[in-house]
Amino acid sequence: VQLQASGGGLVQAGGSLRLSCAASGRTFSNYAMGWFRQAPGTEREFVASISWSGAVTDCAESVKGRFTISRDNAKNTVYLQMDSLKAEDTAVYYCAAGRKYFSGGYVDSRDSDYWGQGTQVTVSS
Repeated sequence: VQLQASGGGLVQAGGSLRLSCAASGRTFSNYAMGWFRQAPGTEREFVASISWSGAVTDCAESVKGRFTISRDNAKNTVYLQMDSLKAEDTAVYYCAAGRKYFSGGYVDSRDSDYWGQGTQVTVSS
């Protein structure tokens, strides 16, 4: 699976962005999809994930109620809608695909089989 993330940029605190991750190659619907992020000097952390069908989602406590993950299997694309952005959301955001927890519970970056290249999100306060 090849993953191409897009949609990052510079936004003011309180604003919104929508990230997209387009997949190609192997069957997209065989994989759970996740978003992870990494700020300078920190480890990569889980943000949100969605099961192969879209029925199950998981979300980090730090973004719960502000970020929403969704997928469109017909378009081979996963989205991350980010609202009420805060300065601490500033990071490089990576999309990933994981087969092990394809029905839900995909929260560990070590369970990822494929990674996208990352897209920078910068939130100014």
